[in-house]
Amino acid sequence: MSEISQVTKEKLIADFRVVVADAEEMLRATAGQAGDKVSELRSKAQDHLASAKAKLADAEAALVDKAKQVGRVADDYVQENPWASVGVAAGIGFLVGLLIGRR
Repeated sequence: MSEISQVTKEKLIADFRVVVADAEEMLRATAGQAGDKVSELRSKAQDHLASAKAKLADAEAALVDKAKQVGRVADDYVQENPWASVGVAAGIGFLVGLLIGRR
């Protein structure tokens, strides 16, 4: 999975949370409305909202699992190649130091 795809999924989840919160707020605001049609629409909206929440939880769980998997792979690499990892970290530190020093 590419990093851009990961960021896109995280943004989608964040945006979806906002939509869910807005929908819940709308349902609370219309709780006093009477009528069969309004009750039916509120019921459908609540059902769809519950389904969306479940899908959101599944998506978050999948992202967490993927992040853990990537962490394990990185840890395994560092365990197998400690000197290469130290060299890469030192190189990145050197580059960051150069960039900060130019300011």
